[in-house]
Amino acid sequence: MSPLTFETINTTVLNTLSRPGKLYWCVIALLFGGVVLGASCWAYQVLVGVGVAGMNTPVHWGTYLINFVFWVGIAHSGTLISAILFLFNAGWRNPIARAAETMTVFAVCIAGLFPFIHLGRVWLVFYMLPLPNQRTLWPNFQSPLIFDVIAISTYLTVSSLFWYTGLSPDLAIIRDRSQGSGKKSSRPWPWDGPAKQASG
Repeated sequence: MSPLTFETINTTVLNTLSRPGKLYWCVIALLFGGVVLGASCWAYQVLVGVGVAGMNTPVHWGTYLINFVFWVGIAHSGTLISAILFLFNAGWRNPIARAAETMTVFAVCIAGLFPFIHLGRVWLVFYMLPLPNQRTLWPNFQSPLIFDVIAISTYLTVSSLFWYTGLSPDLAIIRDRSQGSGKKSSRPWPWDGPAKQASG
């Protein structure tokens, strides 16, 4: 087996950005169909009420909050994997950590949908935002929904920063090979190394 070189690794990374085939577009069409089905069900719930999801006066904690907790747990697992690999300074941690952080970001985005859907009257989400208004209405900061908004916003911000930091070397490779409007600039990047910075 021939040893891996940086050129081989760069080529492998860039091959993931090649033009997709028919199978890719078939999967995208299938996923888009799922999105349309979900949006249709949500629109029906907005028209009829959250009772269609099994939530009535005696049942307030239904499937939406269960899914919210589930996806937050998935996001935590991605963060845990990345943190453990970092603490043990595993030499092979970079690709695993990037995948884990990607999983975290997408899981947090999905989790953030469920409190919004759980509102039922989605137009009232405006009153959850701490905005000055003429009626001097402010959010109830003791409400679990406000806790969800603050927690998801903070978690998504921090996870996105970790995700972007891990992707920086890959973004540098794409920048070096770019042929379009994002082609390489003359300014060296911090991860290019001293030799490359000197030549740039």
